Amino acid sequence: MKVLSLILAGGEGKRLMPLTEDRAKPAVPFAGSYRLIDFALSNLINSGFLKCAVLTQYKSHSLDRHISLTWRMSSMLGNYVTPVPAQQRRGKQWYQGSADAIYQSMNLIIDERPDIIVVFGADHVYRMNARQMVDAHIASGAGVTVAGIRVPRSQANQFGVMTVKDDGTTIDEFLEKPADPPGLPDSPDEVLASMGNYVFTADVLIEALEADAKDPASLHDMGGDIVPAMVAKQLAAVYDFKENEIPGSIGDDRFYWRDVGTIDSYHDAHLDLVSASPEFNLYNQEWPIYSLPAQLPGAKFVHGASVRDSIVCAGSIVSGANTDASVIGTGVRVDDGAAIQRTVLMDGVHVGRGAILRDAIVDKNVVIPPRTLIGIDHEEDRRRGFHVSEGGIVVIGKGQLV
Repeated sequence: MKVLSLILAGGEGKRLMPLTEDRAKPAVPFAGSYRLIDFALSNLINSGFLKCAVLTQYKSHSLDRHISLTWRMSSMLGNYVTPVPAQQRRGKQWYQGSADAIYQSMNLIIDERPDIIVVFGADHVYRMNARQMVDAHIASGAGVTVAGIRVPRSQANQFGVMTVKDDGTTIDEFLEKPADPPGLPDSPDEVLASMGNYVFTADVLIEALEADAKDPASLHDMGGDIVPAMVAKQLAAVYDFKENEIPGSIGDDRFYWRDVGTIDSYHDAHLDLVSASPEFNLYNQEWPIYSLPAQLPGAKFVHGASVRDSIVCAGSIVSGANTDASVIGTGVRVDDGAAIQRTVLMDGVHVGRGAILRDAIVDKNVVIPPRTLIGIDHEEDRRRGFHVSEGGIVVIGKGQLV
């Protein structure tokens, strides 16, 4: 059984501005050592799917560079992770949607001739054994299998929601952000929301993409057009993420999945990492998250620095400062008397003496002058040109002057 994996990584990520002002959403740094795309790719590689094409488009240079430098596979064995930019192979237009991205990259499918095509998004934080989902797809005989995660009915209006027939597998309806959907038979207060991960029988996907390309009314979207069309033909099945088994996962960490599509959810996801018993455990070595390690010395704490419930990456120096519930990237300097609380500092940030940062995200290479206050007075933060989210998270963009 030949499997080809396609990762949809062309998203602009408008809701993550200003973090996506200079990079594609899948290239946004996460947890100090990673990019968002590393989670999808690590899941596929750990699952044994070693032929992966990453479809890129929006401001893709840093993403292309990260993939090229980090994700090197054995060419001798025919394995690869390769970025594939928009190439206008099927007309003089860029990708019109996620389905059109695959349609315009049909040469990848023709060249590889897979039996199964795995289509994953590139911007969620989670662990998943994709091989188990492929096995379930083959057993069901469906044309497409959609990964579903259980969420409270009260949150259904944030997701595409699936209702399932009595067999427990066949998707009966695909509802886009419904206000009052029915609950699950075994859990009335929950619904199955689409995770944006799909497994297709190759011939079925090709036929669906060809038909979609000819439909002038289509938005050419995988979740909005391709899957609903296959649901209507009774060709779609659901894979309950709750059934997925991950080596080394303990407790709720096993079912963790976070859409980090907004500044608030991105910040919350970092706070999920830092406690003694984190909601998502980055330290599970039985299912590692891979990335390119920085060639830097270990983190250093001097002059009575106090660091609590925090992740501090290589090359960083915390000198006589207090850091609490924060994530500090590589090569960061935090000077004497500074206080960092519930804050994400990306690579190369320098926090001056006596500065205070609360509930903030500071992008790469920003210099925070001594005694600067950020996250204390939101009106003052806005006046200085910083972005303040609905949840009160202050964001300082890449290289922004403070």
